[in-house]
Amino acid sequence: MSTPPSQPLLEIRHLKKYFPVRKGLFQRVVGNVHAVDDVSFAIQPGETLGLVGESGCGKTTVGRTLLRLYEPTSGSIHFQGEDVTHRGGSALRQLRRNMQIVFQDPFSSLNPRMTVRGIVEEGLRIHHIGTKAERRDRVEEILVKVGLDPTYLYRYPHEFSGGQRQRISIARALALQPQFMVLDEPISALDVSIQSQIINLLAQLKDEFKLTYLFISHDLSVVEYISDRVAVMYLGEIVEVATSGQLYRNPLHPYTQALLSSVPSIDPTKRRQRVVLPGDVPSPINPPGGCRFHPRCPIAVEACKTQPPPLVQIDGHAVRCHLVPGPGAGGA
Repeated sequence: MSTPPSQPLLEIRHLKKYFPVRKGLFQRVVGNVHAVDDVSFAIQPGETLGLVGESGCGKTTVGRTLLRLYEPTSGSIHFQGEDVTHRGGSALRQLRRNMQIVFQDPFSSLNPRMTVRGIVEEGLRIHHIGTKAERRDRVEEILVKVGLDPTYLYRYPHEFSGGQRQRISIARALALQPQFMVLDEPISALDVSIQSQIINLLAQLKDEFKLTYLFISHDLSVVEYISDRVAVMYLGEIVEVATSGQLYRNPLHPYTQALLSSVPSIDPTKRRQRVVLPGDVPSPINPPGGCRFHPRCPIAVEACKTQPPPLVQIDGHAVRCHLVPGPGAGGA
């Protein structure tokens, strides 16, 4: 008898997040920015799902919406099998003990008027965890885990380098012993020499604390290294999802192929022919009809202009493209 699949730790279904566009003296709504438009995916316990795409495609909005930092326009968010889309008050506070985030910029995400101890301890105080002495011990323990000296307790964020500040941000997220973490471009604001240290630290902490990650990034090389599966976003939609090995070995969507062709490689046998996409990303206020990628797609046909392609499964590899053969996919 086959083993039934485990329940996802996190699942979002048909998630949408629109931001109103207001104009005029009375700030009337004249349109909406379709930042996230009908996105669905699930993350298994202990898994790292990489979320990639160009700037402005909606990656960060997905992460913040599923944590309820933004309220979803529609759709649902399920954590440990429970619908938490409309949780509020103490129930939402309890949920946030298990769902944390590490922001992109470690300087602006840390309160410059708080010491390291105050920053890392804040969540423990809000949730009334431990005595004052126990919280101090917990903060010192977490600082050691992220590679910082516990004597830094009473220093302020401006006294640290970018890499050290990001370690403080990671310590703050770990203090409440969460099960799930959103890592929102956690290394893009750091020096290249420090990036690998932070990535290795995150991989180590994942194994030690049995964490589950949503890793948001535009750096495809880093995503390949740290992710079990990868989802590719374009203009608010998921266009391809596969295991890291599948996606990098055999990208099916033309947009994914273009992204991967831009990744530099020192191995001549692994270099791809560069695919240069024409034009700019269309406005998310008025996204194109049909396939959203068709104005820039090098292989688009007439059907791509009028018929939105579904996200179809092909041997465990999901892709949103009319021209990829498979169950439910259209043909040229």
